[in-house]
Amino acid sequence: MEQLKTIGRELAMGSQGGFGQSKEFLDLVKSIGESRSKAEEDRIVLSEIDILKRKLLEPDVPKRKMKEYIIRLVYIEMLGHDASFGYIHAVKMTHDDNLLLKRTGYLAVTLFLDEDHDLIILIVNTIQKDLRSDNYLVVCAALNAVCRLINEETIPAVLPQVVDLLNHGKEAVRKKAIMALHRFHRKSPSSVSHLVSNFRRKLCDSDPGVMGATLCPLFDLISEDVASYKDLVSSFVGILKQVTERKLPKSYDYHQMPAPFIQIKLLKIMALLSSGDKSASDMMYMVLGDLFRKCDSSTNIGNAILYECIRCISCIIPSPKLLEDAAEAISKFLKSDSHNLKYMGIDGLGRLIKISSDIAEQHQLAVIDCLEDPDDTLKRKTFELLYKMTKSSNVEVIVDRMIDYMISINDNHYKTEIASRCVELAEQFAPSNQWFIQIMNKVFEHAGDLVNIKVAHNLMRLIAEGFGEDDDDADNKLRLSAVESYLQIISEPKLPSLFLQVISWVLGEYGTADGKYSASYISGKLCDVADAYSSDETVKGYAVSALMKIYAFEIASGRKVDVLPECQSLIEELLASHSTDLQQRAYELQALLALDARAVESILPLDASCEDIEVDKDLSFLNGYIQQAIESGAQPYVSERERSGGMFETTDYHSQDHHEVTSHALRFEAYELPKPSVPSQPSAALVPVPEPSYYSEPHQPISTSSSVSERESSEIKLRLDGVKQKWGRPSYQSSTSASSSTPPQAANGTSTHSDGGGVASSSSSKPRSSYESKKPEIDHEKQRLAASLFGGSSSSSRSDRKSSSGGHKPAKGTANKPLATVPKESPIPVPDLLDFDEPTGTSDVAATDPFKELEGLMESSRQDGGGSTDVMGLYSTDASAPVKTTTSVDSLLSELSDSSRGTYHQSQTTKGPNSKEALEKDALVRQMGVNPTSQNPTLFKDLLG
Repeated sequence: MEQLKTIGRELAMGSQGGFGQSKEFLDLVKSIGESRSKAEEDRIVLSEIDILKRKLLEPDVPKRKMKEYIIRLVYIEMLGHDASFGYIHAVKMTHDDNLLLKRTGYLAVTLFLDEDHDLIILIVNTIQKDLRSDNYLVVCAALNAVCRLINEETIPAVLPQVVDLLNHGKEAVRKKAIMALHRFHRKSPSSVSHLVSNFRRKLCDSDPGVMGATLCPLFDLISEDVASYKDLVSSFVGILKQVTERKLPKSYDYHQMPAPFIQIKLLKIMALLSSGDKSASDMMYMVLGDLFRKCDSSTNIGNAILYECIRCISCIIPSPKLLEDAAEAISKFLKSDSHNLKYMGIDGLGRLIKISSDIAEQHQLAVIDCLEDPDDTLKRKTFELLYKMTKSSNVEVIVDRMIDYMISINDNHYKTEIASRCVELAEQFAPSNQWFIQIMNKVFEHAGDLVNIKVAHNLMRLIAEGFGEDDDDADNKLRLSAVESYLQIISEPKLPSLFLQVISWVLGEYGTADGKYSASYISGKLCDVADAYSSDETVKGYAVSALMKIYAFEIASGRKVDVLPECQSLIEELLASHSTDLQQRAYELQALLALDARAVESILPLDASCEDIEVDKDLSFLNGYIQQAIESGAQPYVSERERSGGMFETTDYHSQDHHEVTSHALRFEAYELPKPSVPSQPSAALVPVPEPSYYSEPHQPISTSSSVSERESSEIKLRLDGVKQKWGRPSYQSSTSASSSTPPQAANGTSTHSDGGGVASSSSSKPRSSYESKKPEIDHEKQRLAASLFGGSSSSSRSDRKSSSGGHKPAKGTANKPLATVPKESPIPVPDLLDFDEPTGTSDVAATDPFKELEGLMESSRQDGGGSTDVMGLYSTDASAPVKTTTSVDSLLSELSDSSRGTYHQSQTTKGPNSKEALEKDALVRQMGVNPTSQNPTLFKDLLG
């Protein structure tokens, strides 16, 4: 009575706007609940959206009002309308210090946003702060948001705080931290791979809730790697034993079952760990037996635990006692009036039949009842069971029932699955050839084009190759049976296209093989097919090819071929067809009719559909013709690479484009450290040329290595080593650079090769208190059906099946011979002025950066106070000219003096000054420490152009 008074007061408060909500919100809920149509509901919601848009824009909205507005937004969003205009206000509320407002904000945000929303970035900082809060309720609210909103990119921002919360004093926080880490593992396994040991430790947590939460991530980890967790079998068995002995608090009971969801998860984990492991299975026998005895079969949760025990037994190596307990539980399921429990019984029977085929025979009448049940889901599950228990003694009954069911349903997807199963069972357990052909005809006739095309190809190959036995008479009987059945079916209207293709192929190959049917009769049937299905080009193509085979076999046997008028008209029609395929087939048939018997026999030999065609890829049969043509004065063949004169091949362009695409991708690896250059030892005949300096003193002797290093350390210079040349061809090559050159580097300091790196995505019934019901009278027809399904030898099992692939004859013909591989010659690339990428070829002379030479020239001219620089001379076309070097200072000075007196001669035949030689001499003079302008300024200006 007191409770009724309390409820009445609460209802009175609600009618007056209690529960902290305004009367407007309660009126909204009431009006939506009383709406009579979807249109009226949408009108009310749209009106509420307009009201909320105005109210949210008002300044200084009280927090209590804002909380109500956000709850109304949640209500609108739940009804399927867009409330994105108020998302930002929910994000702002997560920043509030008030616990009630903060939790309301987190609740709204988790309902409004997904992990990839743009507003997620605004709450990451708030989540980090709340995870460090002293109030565990705030921490729990933040962990709830972490489990819903944190994506792979933001996991590192909150991972340290979540790991620290594993040792929190409150069990609710530890449990939610485990759930957050489980979420991280599913989103990004690599981010928490180093934290797997934390799950092992939390398995021993003092709170059962934390332990139960740890089972979920452990189940995922064990599914990925079973061997690494074999040592936990005893721990899981111990935990399950404690749960079944009711050592957990009463608060974990559900319908008087102790922690049933923890038991189910433990059974799933133990099934994974004990699969095929005898020692691990032995540890589980006692606890599984206790579960079968203690489970209450009058409740749904108790039946769920029993079903999970059956699944576990089907995965491990069970004992005979456990098999008996499982069979007894299945018997209770099958005898129940609940379709759900019957479904569980059929599924469990299908799992245990793999271990012991005798279990199904004990429940044969119950299986027959399920097969005739009006519940379609239960019927499909029963067909799956029959498919698993098929053997040679019951294949005819099972396949006939499956075909009858396939005809009665309209579900194309399941009809395709049933057809595939019928074909598979017919191929493996066919008692006779005639039965096999009849079953295949029924499948194609009723399933139509839903049958997979591979089934048609397998059928044609099976007819051509036989059943794999060395009995030609049996194979010929199979083909004759197929021809006879197809001649009876071919006149039926509206046959599936795929079935007609099979019929046309079989009639073309074996229609006249035994001489029972004449070529005119078979060809007339094929022409009728082509005329009846004139809109199907595939069927017409198969029919024309079949006609070609029929006439070819007649010509090859020396008999006169009389082309029927309808066949002649079909050929003339196809000669003008818009389909090039049909037109080509018609021309080939017309040409075949004009050939002699020897040629036709070579083109289309009899029964050669399984012969391997040996393809001569080298065209060796043309060798004699080629040799004769060369002897007569013909030019030999020149390959495309040789004709192009070393130009890039098409593959080079493809690789270059691929390199350009990959080189512009984002790279996250660190830059390589600069490698110190190792100076090469100069040879006796070569003088090393140092890098151009910004100053030089006249008549200065050659600097030692120490002075050079001091000078380089004191100067700040533009280093162009390794910079990719963008324009022009390689020009002046120094001998020292050729001797000490390094492989060219790609742009931005990356190597020229691309490493492919990139940025590392039936209605449920009420539970019955008893399985037993009144035993009906057994129908004699059901007994006969059960005897046909289960009456075979119990020792027969699924191992009796023949392999569908291994039942064919070995393919005729010779094996493919390996082709000799010819090594490709690396083409010599021709420099391209517009080549923006690294050259694909290599050169014998190392490329010299023209910007270094230009830098030296500009500096020298600037010291001289005048002169011009011939920039285009750097890109001289004669890159292969020998480099002239001088080792004597006297010879250099004498050469310079001769040039000043007008006795300087050009070494090239082209007009104008030789810029390359000028560069060489300038480099040598600066190397020797001589200021060219002080020796002969006029000569130096002339050299610079």
